Amino acid sequence: MLKVILSVAFLAIISTAIGYQQLQATLQSPLNISENTQFEVKKGTGFNKLCQQWQAKNWVESCWRYQVIAKLDPTLTDLKAGLYELSNTSVINNIKKINQGQQISFSFTIIEGQALRDVLVNIKNAPNLNNDLKLDELGKQIINEDTLLEGWLFPDTYHYQHNDTASSVLKRAAQTMQQTLSDAWQKRANNLPYSTAYEALIMASIIEKETALASERPLIASVFVNRLNTKMRLQTDPTVIYGLGENFDGDIKYKDLRNHTPYNTYRIDGLPPTPIAMPSKEAILAAVNPPQSDYVYFVAKGDGSHQFSTTLKQHNAAVKTYILNKKN
Repeated sequence: MLKVILSVAFLAIISTAIGYQQLQATLQSPLNISENTQFEVKKGTGFNKLCQQWQAKNWVESCWRYQVIAKLDPTLTDLKAGLYELSNTSVINNIKKINQGQQISFSFTIIEGQALRDVLVNIKNAPNLNNDLKLDELGKQIINEDTLLEGWLFPDTYHYQHNDTASSVLKRAAQTMQQTLSDAWQKRANNLPYSTAYEALIMASIIEKETALASERPLIASVFVNRLNTKMRLQTDPTVIYGLGENFDGDIKYKDLRNHTPYNTYRIDGLPPTPIAMPSKEAILAAVNPPQSDYVYFVAKGDGSHQFSTTLKQHNAAVKTYILNKKN
């Protein structure tokens, strides 16, 4: 009798050891793919269906061992829909990635000084993004206002996942811009020549387009503030270009400066009706807190920087130095 008991115990130990080895082998068994592969888990996909899909692709030999492991660890069956990047690590590790919702992250970037039309073209072509934008009522859709969305999208890189909506990305950009503008407006300087945060946003967009040098934004802002305070016209080319839209051929002509449009600041007083681009935080801060200066003119030097002047005589001399002499 004792021999029988010992034999049974020995067989049980052997079976347990074999079972443990098989379990370890299953836990370490890699997904049979040669390179990282994108795989979409559809909504409602269960553990058994997922394994069957992988078996059909010859990524796993069989499913029953993984089903046994799932019985031991039921959390593995809680799969989250989405797009995942699978690797040739263990099958279990790949399942855990899906279990934890570690989806592929995509990104969309709004560039400082970018116009709305360019943002919309880019987001339309963004990969794995559901384009749900309603172009005829974009303001209502994104910021709940019946207004042009120009200027209201904060320049930054926004991350999203497969099948997220374009509107959700733009809403995040708009919320960031609204908060940035609100914070800056609360700390604005006194005696600004504009009375609302929206007008400051318009000014910031002009500053953004006038210079690519962050260090010059405050001085550009001071020039425009000085002009508005002395009832001078802004006379800034970027607003003219914006008003021309698709008709702009890359070169501003004299007739363009004479053409009366709401954005031609050579012909209108004060600010244009809307922003002309997406301004950076630095441009907004410059618009609401410009430094004190006597500058009312500036001209491009040709190297990305500008020469600033306090009188028309100085400005004409700078134009001769940096513009006319270059043409001769």
